[in-house]
Order: sequence, then structure tokens, then C-alpha cells
Amino acid sequence: MMALRLFGQFNVLAAASDAAAGGNDSSLLSLLTQHLIAAVVFSAIGLLVFGAALWLANRLAPFSLRKELEEDQNTAVAIIIGAVMIGISIIIAAAIHG
Repeated sequence: MMALRLFGQFNVLAAASDAAAGGNDSSLLSLLTQHLIAAVVFSAIGLLVFGAALWLANRLAPFSLRKELEEDQNTAVAIIIGAVMIGISIIIAAAIHG
């Protein structure tokens, strides 16, 4: 039970192998279910934060990002927006990972 409270993939694997070795399939299924639910929740939160950051960047820009990207095909703006997206994704991933 102590292994479930600790974070890190090795502790989770150790807890799963302990549950499998003990023959208790319900605890292994419960552990898997908890981790699947946590993954879905963190993914949803990450996508919401990413969408909010992109919306905010679009609102704070002094020009229309859609016009610059689609109509004018401004490569420099596309590179900067891509870099912002990657940066936000790295920050969200680091916050979720702990």
C-alpha cells in the first residue's frame, strides 16, 4: 500500500507486480483503473490549459493571427506561434509530471 502513495513509474510497476504476484486481480484492476482515470483527467486539464493559452495569445496579438497565417502566409508568424505552442506544451507536461 505504501508503494501506491509514492510517485514514479518504478513504484507503480512494483505495486503492480506485487498485486499480480499476490494473485489479487481486483487490486491490479483497481490500480490500472486509477491510473487510467488520472491519465484522462490530466490530459483533459492539459488540453484545456493549452487551448486557453492559445486563445489568450490570439487575443493579445496586435494583429489577426488567422489573417497572417492563412491569407498572407506569413512564415515568421507561423514559426513564432509554433514555438509558443511547443513552449506551452513543455510547461504543461512538466506541471503534470511533477
